[in-house]
Amino acid sequence: MHNNIDVALVAPRYLAGGGDPAWITVPLHRACGWSHGHDPLIPRVILSSPDQKALLRLDPHPSEPWWILRHAPVGEQRAWSVSFDARTPVEIIAGLTDTLTAPKAGPTPTPDPYEPLRQAGWQDTHNHDGLTSPDGISHVEHVNNGASNSWFVNTTVSGDPEGLIWQAYFSRDTPAHLIAGFTRALADQTPLPRDPHRLRIPAHSRRHTHVTRTQRPAIDVAFPLENRVKTLADRTPHPPAPAPRPPDTAQHRRTR
Repeated sequence: MHNNIDVALVAPRYLAGGGDPAWITVPLHRACGWSHGHDPLIPRVILSSPDQKALLRLDPHPSEPWWILRHAPVGEQRAWSVSFDARTPVEIIAGLTDTLTAPKAGPTPTPDPYEPLRQAGWQDTHNHDGLTSPDGISHVEHVNNGASNSWFVNTTVSGDPEGLIWQAYFSRDTPAHLIAGFTRALADQTPLPRDPHRLRIPAHSRRHTHVTRTQRPAIDVAFPLENRVKTLADRTPHPPAPAPRPPDTAQHRRTR
């Protein structure tokens, strides 16, 4: 007999709430080799990439972005940073971090971060640049006016400050393929699973949110993070084991 567990499927995904930060931090550490400090007295996580060029900071501050990722300059690529508010779903942030940690491929055309949104039906609006989701709630804008060359995402259910759900910011020089990884995850129309007993949807956004309660086998609910770690670890080919060294006969040679 299989045990089933209640699951809430939330759509649109950008209103699903932040989710479990481990969805990002655990694969970065276990599958991608990012290191972390050990300070159990504060609810802050700092992860650094193996090459020490990228630093991810998760800091649950009440009035500041919870997620900040900074990257040092590399060659002709200048330094850049991104930030995400607390209610940004981790599955959407992972669109960027998974792209960042993917094995380097050969030269590819620079992607248009707007393209995944257009394919999902996001539209131009009359009073703003950029693209807005079909329900009018989430808006992505590239500001390139000489003084700024940054990307902004606002998810809000009304025009007043109380209606804001979350914001994301991509500084100038953030690589376009990383922003496109984020917009692909943002445009995905697959509902996000959440624990129905810990579902935290703000009251002012509930009427815009569709929650379907269902049941799934306990094994499917228990291991998605483990499966995700394995999938990301398998992206990078393991280096071949070093050939065995021939026996050192010198140390066994008898001296006269």
